[in-house]
Amino acid sequence: MKRFKSHFKFTKQERSGIFFLLSIIVLLQIGYFAFQYFPLEDKESLTVDSETQTQIDILKASSAAKDIQKMYPFNPNFITDYKGYTLGMSVAEIDRLHAYRAKNKFVNSIEEFQKVTEVPDSLLGVISPFFKFPEWTRKNKPSLANDEESKVDRSSSVHKGVSGSSVGDLNLVTAEELKKINGIGEVLSARIVKFRDRLGGFLIDEQLYDVYGLEPDVAKRTLAHFKVIVPPEIKKISVTWASYNELRNILYINDKFANSIIEYRKFNTIISLTELKSLDGFPEGRFERIELYLSL
Repeated sequence: MKRFKSHFKFTKQERSGIFFLLSIIVLLQIGYFAFQYFPLEDKESLTVDSETQTQIDILKASSAAKDIQKMYPFNPNFITDYKGYTLGMSVAEIDRLHAYRAKNKFVNSIEEFQKVTEVPDSLLGVISPFFKFPEWTRKNKPSLANDEESKVDRSSSVHKGVSGSSVGDLNLVTAEELKKINGIGEVLSARIVKFRDRLGGFLIDEQLYDVYGLEPDVAKRTLAHFKVIVPPEIKKISVTWASYNELRNILYINDKFANSIIEYRKFNTIISLTELKSLDGFPEGRFERIELYLSL
């Protein structure tokens, strides 16, 4: 019994310590329950002001609108893989169009485009308002005899490019016809056509020199037979308002340069396209090409 009582004998200092420990535990318990039933701040004080929230929503909507890729009129004959993807076309639909174009054939109406690609009516209804066919396709259809004659006239410029005296259109020449040029084989001919498709069509003759692996003398020899006769109709995009995706759609603008333009616009107003030359990532010697696709 004495041994048991010895466990409950404390000195004055030990009793004081136990008292303070119990006091702290009690105070913590009281504080916890007080915090549960009496919060420090009224919940209404954390509510966002409706006017401020409206302004925030407007800014978010404005920012999102800038990132939406705008669609401009285009010739559907020059739809590239990337362009077709952004339009919502399937791989099979894009391949059907490219296979049709590989035969040196062109779609000249909305109906013909759907027949060739087999795109559904729902997608056609969205993208067809932006189709821009050459001027001659919008004229009245000629008689059958005249129609056959016009087909010969339109294709003759291509076929006469090498063997005849006329100069063919660089935007209509096929890979097979390019292989007739000395110095252009299977690989280079396909590369030229692919580069042209990625551009959406050559705007100027000098863009042929930008094809990777094509020697300048071979390019010069090619331009003796084929030149840009009917350049594609494009709408320049504003460098002041263009989104990142719109800038990257330009073949001569890479990720780094597109980001530099976006960052530069945050603190500066672009008053001349020549300002782009000083930005990080600017492709040297490509200013004349870039200004073909940009405006202020």
